[in-house]
Amino acid sequence: MQSLLSLSHSPSTPHVPNFTPRPKFPPPPQLHPFNAFSLPPSSPLLLTATKSSPFLTSSPKVASFRLLAASITDARSEEPAKASGLVKTLQLGAMLAFWYILNIYFNIYNKQVLKVYPFPATVTAFQFGFVSLVINLIWTFNLHPRPSISGSQLAALLPLAMAHTLGNVLTNISLCKVTVSFTHTIKAMEPFFTVLLSALFLGQMPTFWVFSSLLPIVGGVALASMTEVSFNWIGFATAMAANITNQSRNVLSKKMMTSEE
Repeated sequence: MQSLLSLSHSPSTPHVPNFTPRPKFPPPPQLHPFNAFSLPPSSPLLLTATKSSPFLTSSPKVASFRLLAASITDARSEEPAKASGLVKTLQLGAMLAFWYILNIYFNIYNKQVLKVYPFPATVTAFQFGFVSLVINLIWTFNLHPRPSISGSQLAALLPLAMAHTLGNVLTNISLCKVTVSFTHTIKAMEPFFTVLLSALFLGQMPTFWVFSSLLPIVGGVALASMTEVSFNWIGFATAMAANITNQSRNVLSKKMMTSEE
């Protein structure tokens, strides 16, 4: 026994400590990433969550929530349409304001030209010639499509063009004789002639309220004519004649459109 002990502790024998092997565990089960946390349909946890969650069942709250979401979606889809409508309205307002400013400048400058060059027919011819040149340039460069006019359409447009041209010539004659303000005060009688010519040619009789609204216009023009310092019968008569020709153009246009419909 002692010999065995001495042999086991002899310097020539290497010392090996006591080694206890580690326990072996089975490998973890491989779970699918989408099914790792899935529960069977009959699981009590899933049934409890389904019954308790208002978003997983059909209820009035869910219906109202879906209706609210749909209304929000519709409102968002309507926002671009409202924005485009607002842009078009602003564009139209800007065009009307620009036209009004140009009209004021045209009348004042036209009066200055007629003072220096008192030939209203020639001035009107230059004005219409310039407009014709601009329109032809627009058609040439395809900025606007050139309209195709038939012979019957041209025959129908000819009286309108003549009335429009005659109205501009008469307006320029009036501007030669009286002030710009007085000419356009007389031309404020246009609604009166519109009602009169509509009754004569279209058979549209004015109502009592329409007739009553014309009385202040007629009275104001009469008062302005009596108190006008630069009153001239030629200027007054040509402004009135311009009213008749311009409103004849409008009534003829209305009659043509009504007959085509």
